[in-house]
Amino acid sequence: MTTDRTSPATGGYVQPEIDVRALAEVLDGEYAEVRDLVRANLTTYASVLDEADELDIDAFRERVRELVVEMAATGQTGMGFPKRYGGGGDVGASIAAFETLAFGDLSVLVKVGVQFGLFGGAILHLGTERHHDAYLPDLITGELMGCFAMTETGHGSNVQALGTVARYDVEAQEFVITTEGDQARKDYIGNAARHGELAVVFAQLEVGGESRGVHAFVVPIRVDGEAAPGVHIEDDGRKMGLNGVDNGRIRFDGVRVDREALLNRFADVTPEGVYESTIDNPHRRFFTMLGTLVQGRVSVGGAGVNAAKVALAIATKYALRRRQFAAGPQGEEQLLLDYGLHQRRLLPLIARTYALHFAQDVVRTQLHDVFSDLEDDAQARRLLEARAAGTKALATWHATQVIQECREACGGAGYLAVNRFAALKADSDIFTTFEGDNHVLLQLVAKGLLTDYASEFEDLDQLGMVRYVTNLAVETVIEKTSAHKLLERVRDLLPGGDEWDQEAGLLDSEYQLAMVRYREEHMLAGVARRLKSGIDRKRDAGAVFSEVQDHVIAVARAHMERLVLEAFVEKMRTLPDGGNKVALGLLCDLFALSTIEADRAWFMEHGRLTVQRSKAITREVNDLCRKIRPLAGELVDAWGIPDAMLRAPDLVGGA
Repeated sequence: MTTDRTSPATGGYVQPEIDVRALAEVLDGEYAEVRDLVRANLTTYASVLDEADELDIDAFRERVRELVVEMAATGQTGMGFPKRYGGGGDVGASIAAFETLAFGDLSVLVKVGVQFGLFGGAILHLGTERHHDAYLPDLITGELMGCFAMTETGHGSNVQALGTVARYDVEAQEFVITTEGDQARKDYIGNAARHGELAVVFAQLEVGGESRGVHAFVVPIRVDGEAAPGVHIEDDGRKMGLNGVDNGRIRFDGVRVDREALLNRFADVTPEGVYESTIDNPHRRFFTMLGTLVQGRVSVGGAGVNAAKVALAIATKYALRRRQFAAGPQGEEQLLLDYGLHQRRLLPLIARTYALHFAQDVVRTQLHDVFSDLEDDAQARRLLEARAAGTKALATWHATQVIQECREACGGAGYLAVNRFAALKADSDIFTTFEGDNHVLLQLVAKGLLTDYASEFEDLDQLGMVRYVTNLAVETVIEKTSAHKLLERVRDLLPGGDEWDQEAGLLDSEYQLAMVRYREEHMLAGVARRLKSGIDRKRDAGAVFSEVQDHVIAVARAHMERLVLEAFVEKMRTLPDGGNKVALGLLCDLFALSTIEADRAWFMEHGRLTVQRSKAITREVNDLCRKIRPLAGELVDAWGIPDAMLRAPDLVGGA
């Protein structure tokens, strides 16, 4: 299907009427009831936004803990856990609830993520029934607080190189957990400094003197509120933001735990000290264990999108109220959003936020299907891991960009803490780093593209990936990874033959998709050629990868932008005709064309845009902004952000 919306140049444009309630239902999707529960809780506890500014750090941490426990009592935070333990048994619902919680104070959000997503998720997905029975009931209510102790001072994204060691003592049938030097201390661990009683500790397992790689253990870190024997806890102190979360450092000095403390879904140690696993390959076992924790990346990506919505809602409402400079014949000052530049600043960001919302819908559905065993095979898991990584990267970078732009768009008023931007900036900044540094995550995306999510995927580190790719013909790389074969299908896809980019309508969704698909596949072929060229010249694989790393990141971003646009276009095709579909069509066009415009240099360098065509795209983007401007208030209202969460009376109006 081709979506070709009327250009203003041809006339006939009629401004659509938006049904805000119906549009909100489209955005909330199947989880509207879940999202409304979270909205109600956010409104009930809206005072936390003030308390974040007014309380000292210790009091605020306690307040955040109280709110997390109170929200848990409503069922909001336990939706992803099995019903038999008091959960809701719905993984997708748990993600939807977390995304919606990002409309509020982000310390509360992250505390929920640490407790129920990371700590609880590790117990659920890495443990077996004995761990579930022992911990899940109290964990789900918040009565038992815990930590996810993976990151180390010297080992962030490189989890395989963790320095904490767990040695099995056969005689005692215990594991001995030891921090081997300063670089191996667990660092930045949420819930560690004050509230955590248990920690899921990731450590190098040694059995009979043989290393078996990273495994996870349940380790008590506090007894009756005091550090457990052999456990040393430090407070990380005040951070740039999220000061309601008690991050801390943990050291283990020969801490002993029972043999059954090993989370043994994928591997176990017998009482006699025999290591057993259903997955023979150690690399595959490691990636399988980490793959079960992909829920965190999906959650953070969705939270980033919704934090961006809050900033855009405030800035848009302000731009619809604030007047500055006389512009009309009567000398009346003009609304900010009537200025073309202000439209350019905010409206493409609204369009991209809608696009990322629909892309998040796709990855959330994939997560639910995989973890509900509706589509649980190795290929589906690899595709999910890559898509979750890429969506998280784009969404959290977007949040950072949006919040900054919106703060500036609100001038001095945006700098006042009461108007939320101070907290939004400080609290969301870490989203680009935790659950995986975004650049590292995009390397994971590129790895999947270059290897076609091959059966060897788990075995391929960066050097392995280089060698794998260089053993294939470049054409094979493209053939294996391209879903659309665009390089061969250009003539058949669009009117105009070789001149398709000159003939196709700018508002033709097939043209827009063809442009971003071409960019992705051309970049992918270029990376493959550069890798092969380096190896053919007998150069070191590590040096070759380092030299093309910028190219690797570029192709991953291009791939993800293509997926985001496809998600938006596919959503458009499911909607009934009417004002809402027309309005979303304008946003879809604006997202697509502003994405092409932002990378116009690449498209011009590679013969896909002439100077005239490039200028036409800019004119179209400007015209789309003018069309969307009268709809802007309704478009942000459809996000359903509770009024109490827009705590910016000077900007949005009201008390």
